[in-house]
Amino acid sequence: MNNRNKGIILLLVSAFGFSLMAAFVKLSGDIPTVQKTLFRNAVSMMIAFGFVLHYKERLFGKKENQTYLLLRSSLGAAGIVLYFYAIDHLVLSDADMLNKMSPFLTIVFAAIFLKERARLFQTVAIVIAFIGTLFIIKPEFSLQTIPYIAGIFSAVFAAGAYTVLRVLGDKEQYYTVVFYFSFFTTMVLLPFVIIFYEPMHWQQWVYLLAAGIFATVGQFGITVAYKYAPAKEISIFFYSTVVYSALISIFLFGQIPDIWSVIGYIVIFSASFYMFLRNNREDSERRTS
Repeated sequence: MNNRNKGIILLLVSAFGFSLMAAFVKLSGDIPTVQKTLFRNAVSMMIAFGFVLHYKERLFGKKENQTYLLLRSSLGAAGIVLYFYAIDHLVLSDADMLNKMSPFLTIVFAAIFLKERARLFQTVAIVIAFIGTLFIIKPEFSLQTIPYIAGIFSAVFAAGAYTVLRVLGDKEQYYTVVFYFSFFTTMVLLPFVIIFYEPMHWQQWVYLLAAGIFATVGQFGITVAYKYAPAKEISIFFYSTVVYSALISIFLFGQIPDIWSVIGYIVIFSASFYMFLRNNREDSERRTS
């Protein structure tokens, strides 16, 4: 099996892990979003801690990388809280697809902050994807729009975190970055969880522990996948999360996306597929020239 196929398989596994994470978060019921987020990150922190110890790496990374690690963790923490809020209040596949705007927004942030010039076809894809979000959100001036806005901003903060990760590059091991992010988020949310803590029955404990385990599967899967193949070659397969989430929404929660949301999924996926094809075509032309 070549590296590209390994990357694709790992990305499909990662997508399935993140979809199950979202499902278990939703199953955990009516408890504060910060409480759910803390449990998800505490489990990831413990698993990543084991990896860091095993490979004898620094828990909190190198001194010269602290600014980037803190920024990545801050943006990631805000993104995951908003994503969990969207999961709690929207059809699961709607929340997931809005969060999947992050690859397009990463291109925008890379152009602004890293001075990476966005190509014309990337700009076209971003505009098309944004139009797709309007079909999902169906904008109206009411409180019902708030969870959709949270979903969009979860993608904004996630894109910011991914942009910082690009700056970090190979300066830190992936398990150090995961531990740092999980530890930071756990410590920041802990005071809020203590203040607003809601008692949980044993099933909710199981659901949130499972969410943390599958989130870690997803996190490690996507990180290792991109070590086997460039994101632009395989990232399209990460959109399989929307298929998983739609099936989970229908069969587990009885939530069926409306026709406008489905059109939005198709538009956003088409924009991503278009960008995927153009990237591969340009790479092929570059190799043969």
